[in-house]
Amino acid sequence: MSQPVLFLRNVNIYQEKNMILSNVNLEVNHGEFIYIIGKTGSGKSSFMKTLYADLPLTEGQASIVDYDLAALKEKNIPYLRRKIGIVFQDFKLLPDRSINENMLFVLRATGWKDTQEMQLKIDEVLEKVDMKNFSKKMPHQLSGGEQQRIAIARALLNDPELILADEPTGNLDPQTSAEVMNVLRKINENGKTVIMATHDYAVLLKFPSKTLKCENGTIFEVVQRTV
Repeated sequence: MSQPVLFLRNVNIYQEKNMILSNVNLEVNHGEFIYIIGKTGSGKSSFMKTLYADLPLTEGQASIVDYDLAALKEKNIPYLRRKIGIVFQDFKLLPDRSINENMLFVLRATGWKDTQEMQLKIDEVLEKVDMKNFSKKMPHQLSGGEQQRIAIARALLNDPELILADEPTGNLDPQTSAEVMNVLRKINENGKTVIMATHDYAVLLKFPSKTLKCENGTIFEVVQRTV
């Protein structure tokens, strides 16, 4: 049986010296789609930041895409992040360069060298999110939904095992949120594991899936109808 893509046992999550979440136990298998819900300040973002090593793990056992988070050295964080695609609420596109140049920046930063291979990869991921014709545009020329599609494409560049999406529909209207969710679900159906933090309960109702809730300093699974 293959190892889970994410495994947490007796994990405590801190922001500086403040404990945000305690005794987190979780196993996520390849190909799952999981929501993390909870009120603002409940620990969703701290949880996600711990997974991509923006917050250090100091208590408990955890592995993600075969990296031991408790033993992770700073020099290895970039290698971990090559195996994880991260999608943010505010897109985080570089405003001073085209979509294609945004993508090239990521590939060069993660060790790609061959110009032709890089362009083929960019075309491939833009095709997956129906944005191939937008590569020459600047970020400010795109709508919020289009920018988020580009951000998802960027997260796919290094063929990650896991996509972490932190409030990816938070800045979008309901129709655009549904379009972005369709893109994420399609990526999941093609075999990628997706963990998505959200407070958008309309998305949960329209696209039901396994749901974990941050509340009172812990994380637990909830059944959809009680969300």
